[in-house]
This record gives sequence, C-alpha cells and structure tokens, in this order.
Amino acid sequence: MTVDVRSKMEGHPVMRIKCCFHHVVMAGGKMVPDHERQKVIMCRNLSKYALIFLFLALSGLIFLLRNIQSVENWNCHTISALYQLQSRIQSSVIPVGLPTYYHNRTFCSHLGQKPSPEDELEERYLLDSIAWPEPTLQSTSVSMRQSSDPVHSLFAILPSKGRREWHVGDQLEVLVQMHDFQGRPKRYGGDFLLARLHSPDRGAGVAGTVQDHKNGFYSALFPLLWTGSAQVEITLVHSSEAVAVLRRLREERPDRVFFKSLFRLGFLSETTVCNMCLPPDQQPLCNYTDLYTGEPWYCYKPKMLSCETRINHAKGGYLKHLLTNKEALLFQSGVNIKVHIHASGPDRINVLPPTKDKTEVDGGTIKPESFKIEASGYYYRDSWRPLDGVKMRQFNESSAVTQCLRNKVIYMYGDSTVRQWFEYLITFVPELKEFNLHSPKNVGPFMAVDSTHNILVKYRCHGPPIRFTTVTSSELRYISNELDGLAGGPNTVVVLSIWAHFSTFPVEVYIRRLRHIRRAVLRLLDRAPGTLVVLRSANLQALDQEVSLYNSDWYSLQLDAVLRAMFKGLNVLLVDAWQMTVAHHLPHALHPPPIIVKNMINMLLSYVCPEKKKTQHT
Repeated sequence: MTVDVRSKMEGHPVMRIKCCFHHVVMAGGKMVPDHERQKVIMCRNLSKYALIFLFLALSGLIFLLRNIQSVENWNCHTISALYQLQSRIQSSVIPVGLPTYYHNRTFCSHLGQKPSPEDELEERYLLDSIAWPEPTLQSTSVSMRQSSDPVHSLFAILPSKGRREWHVGDQLEVLVQMHDFQGRPKRYGGDFLLARLHSPDRGAGVAGTVQDHKNGFYSALFPLLWTGSAQVEITLVHSSEAVAVLRRLREERPDRVFFKSLFRLGFLSETTVCNMCLPPDQQPLCNYTDLYTGEPWYCYKPKMLSCETRINHAKGGYLKHLLTNKEALLFQSGVNIKVHIHASGPDRINVLPPTKDKTEVDGGTIKPESFKIEASGYYYRDSWRPLDGVKMRQFNESSAVTQCLRNKVIYMYGDSTVRQWFEYLITFVPELKEFNLHSPKNVGPFMAVDSTHNILVKYRCHGPPIRFTTVTSSELRYISNELDGLAGGPNTVVVLSIWAHFSTFPVEVYIRRLRHIRRAVLRLLDRAPGTLVVLRSANLQALDQEVSLYNSDWYSLQLDAVLRAMFKGLNVLLVDAWQMTVAHHLPHALHPPPIIVKNMINMLLSYVCPEKKKTQHT
C-alpha cells in the first residue's frame, strides 16, 4: 500500500513523500515490528534529503541560465568533435562517400553555359585535330602479349636522299617498326612515341616529329642543325593499347581525382566531396558556378551547415583500382612506360658543315630562316636557340634581369609550373624581395617587389579544378576574371600556364576554360594593346603506372595541341616547354630542372626585352 509521511522543517513547506511498503505501519494502535519501524525512519530521512536535492537542482538551474552561452559553445564544440571523430572512423573503415558516376562523357563535358554555334564548330574542329588512332581490338580484349613491346621493336636510319652523307640543313628520317611481346609486327598504329636527336658532348638536342602511318610503322623526322656526331633516340611512352585505356578513363572517370571543401560555422565543421561534375540525384548540391564565366563547380551540401559556410578548397585524393588486371599490365615502369627502342643498325650519324647553298653561322649551326621545320628550337651548349626568328638573349647576371624588368609589372597565373618561374626569379634576383602575404606554402598568392627598380612580380593559381593542398575560398579566382581586372599597358607582362590540372577531365572542359581565357586576353589587348601576353606550354614529366592514369604525357600532349590551336594567330607569345623538355638530356619532371627553367626564363625575358636591331650606317 501507499503511506503518506509528512515532515516539517522551519522555513520550508511541508513535503509529502510517498513510501511504499508491503505491510501496514500502524494498525489499531499496535506496535509494528522492528523492520517496519526502520522503514518509517528511512522514509523520514528521505524527506530531509529531498529538500537538499531540491536546493541543488534550483542552484543548478540558476547557474545554467546565467551561463547558457558558454554551455552552448561547449555543446557545439562537443558535437563538432564527435562529428569529426565519426567522420575519421568512417573514412578509415569504409570507402569515402564518393559519388557514383554514370559513365557518360556528355555528363561532365557539357556542363556550364551552352556554347554558341561558332563555339560548337570550333570544338568539333579541335577534337578532330587531336583524334588519336585506335587499336583494332578493344583494350579489354587485348592481352599484354599482343601489345607493343619496345624490346622487340626496332628503328633504322634511312639513307640521305641523293648522297651518302648528311649536312647541316638536311633532314634526317628514321623508320620505326613496332612489334608485340610475341615478336610479331604490329598492323595498326596509335603508339605514343617520342623522338630526339642529340649530341651529349656538345650539349645539343632537338625534338623530332613523329608521323604515324597507322600500320605499325612510324617515321621520325629531325632537322640537322649542328655539325658532328648526333645520336637518334626513340622512346615508347605508351603502347596504343595503353592509350586506349587512358582515353576511356578520361571520358568515363573524371572523378579519379576528387576534391573536398571544409565548411565551418563557429566550432561546427564538416567536409564534403566537390568536383566540376557531381551526380545531382545522390544528395543535395551546393552550386558554386562562377557568375561571370559560367564555369561549373559543385560540392555536396553539408548535413548540418549551409552552403555559405565553405571556407576552403583542397585536393581530396586519387581513386584506386581503376584498371582491370589485364589493363594494369599495359602500365609497367621499365617494361612499356618510357622505354627506349633499339636501332637495327647504327643509331648515330656524322653531320658535316652545310653545303654552299646553305648559310652557316657560329658553331656550325644553321640560320633559322633557311630551314622550314616544325621544331620550335633546339639546344646547343645547353642553351636554347629558337627557330622562330626570335633572338634568344642570355641573362646570366641578376643585374641584367633587373635592368630588363625595370618599371615592369609581371602577373603570373596558372598552376605550379609557372609558380616555379616566380620562385626562380626571386631566388636569382636578390633585389626582388618576396612580400609576406601569409599565404600557404606552394599555394599563394605570392608577391615580390623591387622598390629600387620599380618591379612588381605576382603569382596566383587558377580556379578549380586545382589540386593544391588547401586554397581558401576567397582566393579561388578564375584567370579570365583576373585578366578583366587588369589595366594593362606597355609595362605590363602577363604569363599564363594552365594545363596540368585538367588532364583528368574530357577535353571539352579544357576547351571551355581556354575559350573564356582567350576572350579575356582579347579584351585586355583591345583596351591596352601594348600588354605583353606569354603562354607557357605543357611539358613532359616522370611517369609510372599511378601517375600515368592521372597525368600521363599523352594527356598533356593533347591539351598542349588544343592550347596552341586556340591561341594561334593572336598577339601572344609562346614558351615551348614541351619541346624544351623533349630535346634536353635530363630526366623528365613535372617541374623541370634548373637549367631548363633558366632557358625558359631567358626566353620569357627575351620577349620582354628583345635584342635591339643594329642600325646600318651608309
């Protein structure tokens, strides 16, 4: 039954405590047993403690009301910590919540503003111009034994036309025949080959032009530009079967490099996956499409925060397991990635001085205007010599660089390959002091100043996709928008390098980006015709299986061809980093070694400060 026990204390109201017993405490005035009496005493004591509990509860409530803000902050911090811990546990136990892509090339490549009929026509022309021969069999059905093998393949130097010797000014032709791993001749083309003619003792080298006859045979053509012994070098970068895999990945898996952004509000933070193209039907998206260019960029919406709370952008990582077991055999370092092909006979020739109908210059080399070739230049004594009529100046002293850049403002926009130019200049020129903008290392933006000679050099990375570690959202700028903000003029130099971070996307994405930049360049040149605009092309890099799937030289070659075609005929200049890395004897690297960078900077400065023509006195 239930018994009411009342207790009175001075200054406090009477409290009623209900104690439940199994027996009656009092019945007709009779004394209850001892154990029942103990229960009554316990119940009375409990009533005393209840007042203490009430007092503590009221005190706690008052404390809570006075410190509600602190408690909220503590609670928010706790939630954020628990959420981040949960995210780390999930990411370490299960795959990152990456989107599932529909393998349809049109999904990613045609996002953004609808192109005009003229743009669509240009796009078709550009895509046709870089069309690559495909193997007769699908890569999934081709075994490694049927693919191109550099060890079984051979090249031969063809005799010179009309005579038995070669002279400066002639053209050397080499015939390459590809075989598979079974030693059988290939019957189709599509292999990616590099050709170089070089003389190590003279520090000389030139890139060759490779022609695919689409039947397993290739021709490599070289201009003969210096005297002495010259050696032919033919390299298989990728077999035609491997190129077919790279093409498929480019069109079907634009997500193989993924990105992320951090969202934060107070102590609460979330990280979500971002990319240029995300499937919209998996979860809500935050749309960060640029208002001026229409360049698309999306992130998955955080669960607890709004899209406006994004604070940065970063590379998320690289997807793995993109290849089948058969396909993986097509990408083996030392086997079928950048392996030299041997000659069936001699691999070198002796080049004699030019004949009477050709003009000689210093060092036994030929004048550029006397030979029409595709090579943009060549090395001689480790110094680049352009063949487009521009006189290459040597800036071996920092004072010469300072004199050239006096009163100039140099804007560098793009990826880390042009950031390397910024770093070279501030290292080589002591007077050029970097101004600390407290920017993240290797990210920027960066700025260097020489107040004595009135020189300003600035670097800023291009907008997404950018695979840098972390870029704050406020520093994500598109090159075209930056160019629209420049006044320009005869003392303004603009350097652009944008290619390395677009290799994982369909070529249409790169075409669209370059189209916006080209329009901005034309607007800049219209309002400030004296502005100097210089493009830095793509370059070769070291490759293994992993790098090949994301940044293969084949991807770079295709993008480089598009860049040259889209800016052809405009009042812009080119530093041909592609041929400058093909022709040099040092190993390929995404960020070329200092001697090559020095030649690139000398080429840039030769554009900024061309050699003055000597006036003839009569």
